[in-house]
Amino acid sequence: MINVIGSINLDLIGRVERLPKPGETIPGQAFSTTPGGKGANQALAARRAGAPVRMVGAVGADAFAGEALMLLKESGVDLAGVKETTTPTGTAMILVDNEGENVIAVIPGANAEVSPFDVETTALAPGDIVLLQHEVPLVTVEAALRSARRAGAVSLLNTAPFHADAAHLLELADYVIANESEFDLYASELRLQGPDRETRMRSFARQTGRILVVTLGKDGVVATTPDEFFHVPTLRIVPVDTVGAGDTFCGYLAAGLAEGLALEGALSQAAAAGALACLKPGAQPSIPLRKEVDEAARKPPAA
Repeated sequence: MINVIGSINLDLIGRVERLPKPGETIPGQAFSTTPGGKGANQALAARRAGAPVRMVGAVGADAFAGEALMLLKESGVDLAGVKETTTPTGTAMILVDNEGENVIAVIPGANAEVSPFDVETTALAPGDIVLLQHEVPLVTVEAALRSARRAGAVSLLNTAPFHADAAHLLELADYVIANESEFDLYASELRLQGPDRETRMRSFARQTGRILVVTLGKDGVVATTPDEFFHVPTLRIVPVDTVGAGDTFCGYLAAGLAEGLALEGALSQAAAAGALACLKPGAQPSIPLRKEVDEAARKPPAA
């Protein structure tokens, strides 16, 4: 079972020709709403990859809640761990330009109500996977990491969004997943030594005994164990919308590990899924099904 403890949002998305500069007002091209939140996105990705998934989180008693949970419910994610609060459902306001780049502002709402008590009431079993992000209180993330260790579960921590005071959490996770800019910031906070990113990654893995995964966008993904370093390419694509690509990667990586794939194979599958998620607009609607990923993974990788 993959247990995702994290955020549930409704994404409010505006399409624009280009992203505005500070203080600038520009005309928009279109508006839509889709379910989102890093936790919910990752839960849906793991489910579409074929894994059984339990979601632990919170929504408000408002009109946004049903829409935010719609695709999770339709896909068969276990929502018994999602509580209703008096705080409004979390929202993300997203602008996406014609090149697929985006800027995002997240209002936590009910996500701030996800507590260590919610972790304590989640029955974890040996061999389970616990997938976490930084869009719920960090005290809850830490409680979940420690609970996973006590239960003999495997923990995956996606370090987004960056929080300087979360740096100590990285060494508590079995797998740490960051994008390149996030890792560079955490490397500074952790005072990792070395002239380049690979050296600093290896330093972290050796010091902690953990596995570190760093996503590089179109350049694929790199990962290190205390003993090995991997570079896995991704698919050649022309992105439409990069929102949710990283979450798709995380969910598929968790599913691949739960399935028993070796690390390099799980990374390759997750990288292909993340690339495919860039071909459609929206976070959750763009997450590919497993059969689509399997078909795409047979194509030649990027050079």
